[in-house]
Amino acid sequence: MAAVSIRNLAKRYEDNEVMRDINLEIEDGEFVVFVGPSGCGKSTLLRMIAGLEEISDGDLDIGTRRMNDVPASKRGVAMVFQSYALYPHMSLYDNMAFGLKIAGKSKAEIDAAVQHAAKILHIDHLLDRKPRALSGGQRQRVAIGRAITRQPSVFLFDEPLSNLDAALRVKMRLEFAKLHDDLKTTMIYVTHDQIEAMTLADKIVVLSEGRIEQVGSPQQLYHHPANRFVAGFIGSPKMNFIDGTVAAIQGDGVQVQLPAGGLQWASVDGSSLQVGQKVTLGVRPEHLNIAQGQAALQARCTALELLGDFSYLYAAYEGSDDALILRVPDSLDPPHGSVLQLAADPARCHLFGADGQALPRLVSSVVSSVSARRAH
Repeated sequence: MAAVSIRNLAKRYEDNEVMRDINLEIEDGEFVVFVGPSGCGKSTLLRMIAGLEEISDGDLDIGTRRMNDVPASKRGVAMVFQSYALYPHMSLYDNMAFGLKIAGKSKAEIDAAVQHAAKILHIDHLLDRKPRALSGGQRQRVAIGRAITRQPSVFLFDEPLSNLDAALRVKMRLEFAKLHDDLKTTMIYVTHDQIEAMTLADKIVVLSEGRIEQVGSPQQLYHHPANRFVAGFIGSPKMNFIDGTVAAIQGDGVQVQLPAGGLQWASVDGSSLQVGQKVTLGVRPEHLNIAQGQAALQARCTALELLGDFSYLYAAYEGSDDALILRVPDSLDPPHGSVLQLAADPARCHLFGADGQALPRLVSSVVSSVSARRAH
């Protein structure tokens, strides 16, 4: 096992800088997920760690050794790609043993390593089969097993589940979590799927346009996003954003004037704001409610998605082309086009300045009591 340290890393292709100012510390044994939209640089960063892309500037350490100029084969890492890259004419055993044979390991060492990896991945009964006789999930396990046999200091996974169907992806997420528990090795995993990131990671690294937007635990990123980009990317369905202006500022929160004149409090530190300033209110679908008393916003029901024990309700409101999304009980079935009165608990609200940066949320017991009072 080994820690990974990245300092001031940059990547350029001729005059085009695609990554810049990448600073990241990955602890020994951590499961870290790089997440972001297509083209954000997450796979490029992984390939620089692996040694498959040159580093233009900065430093990369694995363990105590600087790796910038060390060949990929000497870095002590093993990489699992989106494609399984198995040899179709070889048995599973031979696919997993191939790298060790090339490295000149003895027959006894190879057999022990392959059997150990196969047992961890529950494919020890399939070792005599060819890849064509396996399911997609089993082929991915073979690719992972091939990496395990190398006993790397760091595992690198580049969107390993993207070729699997939805049900198998859920099953394989659990397999990855168990694998990390069993091996206790540093793992770096790339995905565009924020659900994979939330369910697997000890630490998530959110990237956008070649830069790190925020690093933190899944809970930190979900409850305390650093900016509007992270708030909109982490969470499914995404956070609702409503443009407004600052109506009042108090020590325990900010009051926002919303479209059509509605008012909503947010329990955030408004010391950097001024009355009249443009802001964006953020509320997650599970925290936006149909109001029993005074409402902050009036919206019209446009669609309802039934998902078993709950539904997602879509509602249009004045001043925006984007519908609001509410998570509601499955028993709620408002008529299409009906007018809804909406509000949110101030303690559950986020607020973003004109620059997209989040205002610090207040979490004291005083704010909680004020929030409860204002919500009614």
